[in-house]
Amino acid sequence: MIKGSNVALADLSDSVGSVIVSLGWISPTGDGDADVSVLLLDASGKVRRDSDFYFYNHPVAADGSVQLLGKTPTADGSEDRISFDLTAVPSEIGRIVIAASRYDGARFGELDDVKITLADAAGESLLQFAVDDADSVAAVIFGELYRRGEEWKFRAVGQGYETGLAGLAADFGVDIEDDAAAEAEGALDGTEGDAQTDVTGPAPIEEPARQVTLEAIPAPRGPEGEVVESKKPAARPRTAKRKVTLPKTVKKTLAENDSWKQARLFPVSAVKSDRDREMRATSVLLAVMAQVPEFSRRLTAGFGAPAGRMETFTEVSLPHGDSPRRPDGVIRVERAGKLWTALVETKTNGNALKADQVQAYMDIAARRGYEAVITLTNDVALEGSPLVDVKVDKRRKHKVALWHLSWAEVAYQAQMLIRHEGVSNAAHAWLLQELLHYLQHENSGCHGFQNMGPAWVPVRNGIDDETLCQGDAQALEVVESWERLIRQVCLRLGGELGQKVLPVQRAKRGTDPKERRNRLADQLCLDGRLQAELRIDGTPGVLVISADLRTGKLRTSIEIPDREQGYPLSWAKRLVRRLAEAPADLHVETLVDSEAGGPRGTLERLRPEPADLLPKDNGAWITGFRLSLLKSMGSGRGNAESGFIRSVDDAVHRFYTTVVVHLDAPTARRAPSKERAAAG
Repeated sequence: MIKGSNVALADLSDSVGSVIVSLGWISPTGDGDADVSVLLLDASGKVRRDSDFYFYNHPVAADGSVQLLGKTPTADGSEDRISFDLTAVPSEIGRIVIAASRYDGARFGELDDVKITLADAAGESLLQFAVDDADSVAAVIFGELYRRGEEWKFRAVGQGYETGLAGLAADFGVDIEDDAAAEAEGALDGTEGDAQTDVTGPAPIEEPARQVTLEAIPAPRGPEGEVVESKKPAARPRTAKRKVTLPKTVKKTLAENDSWKQARLFPVSAVKSDRDREMRATSVLLAVMAQVPEFSRRLTAGFGAPAGRMETFTEVSLPHGDSPRRPDGVIRVERAGKLWTALVETKTNGNALKADQVQAYMDIAARRGYEAVITLTNDVALEGSPLVDVKVDKRRKHKVALWHLSWAEVAYQAQMLIRHEGVSNAAHAWLLQELLHYLQHENSGCHGFQNMGPAWVPVRNGIDDETLCQGDAQALEVVESWERLIRQVCLRLGGELGQKVLPVQRAKRGTDPKERRNRLADQLCLDGRLQAELRIDGTPGVLVISADLRTGKLRTSIEIPDREQGYPLSWAKRLVRRLAEAPADLHVETLVDSEAGGPRGTLERLRPEPADLLPKDNGAWITGFRLSLLKSMGSGRGNAESGFIRSVDDAVHRFYTTVVVHLDAPTARRAPSKERAAAG
């Protein structure tokens, strides 16, 4: 079941006069635990008396309707079981709340696989509900049994309380005094019962709480009958929250030979056409979003979607004029009784969005009160340059936002979660891994931006024969494609590294993006070069990628500023040592303050003589070093092995993994000194 859903027990089994409810969890260290509690509520939503509250010191109802059976061993450890005789429940009881609480400051986020299951009188399992969003709470309502007429139903609740059992009990008319709270919960550290914080469910109805004092546990007596002072129980050890990430090393396969293919949740072998690719990719993505809240929240938070219960749908038919429209998907998020809804239109395999199609979805969304239309393609959206132009009827009160995602961004978010940051549930990690495998498969059509556009070849030809003029519209198209490519390179590299990688925009604050691109297009016409800068967290400088369309060469480089202390020769020797594993054809240039420039050479030549990096002019001081790698760029406009896009990806990846990783982390700089630079 999913959070908030309900089901009639009679629809699941013919034998539901009595049921067994089990609460289970797994502690990574084996030490973590929680206490089960049950509350019987009348029509007002409160307990009638103190005896309607069942916990470990009050486990059995006199009428047999409730019995806490204690822990039962399972394959993963143990689970707490509760027996309910629903035929014996008093008629004035309308709801039975089933909960558990932790103690000594522990939280449910420190436990794995937190769930509730329900079985009928014959022991046949009827339902299961996993509580996945209770990381910071000390008490959780797992679910509730409630009457509807003459039948009993079950609702999956998953409501949490940061203040533990005291806050939960106070919500239902039980005011646990401090001493009693310590007995019932293993010490709440003096937290007042009326200071509850509901972090995942709706706010409770404010009503005067009934004062109920729980019986204290009698003090143990010695052999002569004297009362022995009870020792305070030792604090139960807390367990660290465990995040599930992919293992760094691949497990050894059990396959008989290398030709065997591992079974996959999302197969791609049957995908034959573009329509099949779009339908399969949409369904795969939306299904995973509905099941992995951490992932879906990353994709939709920027679009104004709330954090709540999400449901996703595909191939929905919506009326529009004479013929209905069928968007590829619909996303619906419920939060505190309010609904946020978006239409989804996807394209794969490099297919472009159709302006009339997106316009129709915008109109439908406005009429039906939807908040957004989300497009998802291989392309990357740019600021100030929409992928499609749509008209907005300003007379309509309801405004619809148009948002765009690229498949590269979807893959990036999945990589960040399962390879670097981790998710709280092993099943979620596996689902994300299967999604990522599908997106990266060559037959999925979800490989991101992969075509420099129809203007690429004419512009290259114009540069070769020197006929390209400033103001050429095709040059602007190439600049926009180049910016999309760089943004995708940042996503791919950032997903691999687990670090933030961002393009650097050299423009005055407030400059219009179109104006900046026009200026870059004119520069392309003059010198035939495309250039971009990438800022990578943890690196000593900005990584520069330059494509010279005249020579057909790609240059990747980074400038290392001078060090705070030491002598220039020491800097040079240390740099050469750090680059011991770098390619021999790496170009190293010494940066100086003179116009003549500093020494330069390949790493292969400089390794035996690092002193060759020092300037001959004793009056010049070193300001840093520039490291560069050159490679031939692909000629094709697409993402084939010989394509330009692939060559840029490969150049950046090679430069980072063979050069940048060996460099020192950035340090604070100080103004260069002629005396310091000339020394040694």
